[in-house]
Amino acid sequence: MGEPVDLYVFRHGPAEERDPTRWRDDAQRPLTEEGVRETRRAAKGFVRIVGGVDRIVSSPALRALATAKILSESLEVPRKVEVYEPIEPGAPASSVIEKARDDGRGIASMLFVGHEPTLGEAVALGLTGEAVTLVRLSRAGAAALEFSGAVVPGGATLGWLLTRKQLMALAK
Repeated sequence: MGEPVDLYVFRHGPAEERDPTRWRDDAQRPLTEEGVRETRRAAKGFVRIVGGVDRIVSSPALRALATAKILSESLEVPRKVEVYEPIEPGAPASSVIEKARDDGRGIASMLFVGHEPTLGEAVALGLTGEAVTLVRLSRAGAAALEFSGAVVPGGATLGWLLTRKQLMALAK
């Protein structure tokens, strides 16, 4: 059956507006200064709930990678951030569940940092077995899926779903 796994998803923090004249490659679009501050506070709230994680997996996009590093630095025991190309912007939700299934054996918790709609659909895939729009994560919002055994579509229960403002409130 497999060991229980907690799978967390955290959407990148508030980023600069899309502007092809400034960032020809949208993956290079950074967090705003305020986005960095708010993401730090949301990360503190996240850590207050979960304590720690065994692995952090991030989209290669700059805004997600910066968010993942903020999360890592917020942990009592910082974790190396693993960049995973298949969860870049526009990736299918299955890429999150497959990575957790394939690499999650023997790991109690994994944190994925990425984008909408991928992460919201990954939550739905974990809960229902279908990658549909069931939830939408706010920027620097997060959700917790609890798999009692193997990480498989439809095998999770929802632990919680919180917005950036809710996570920031928990940081106080």
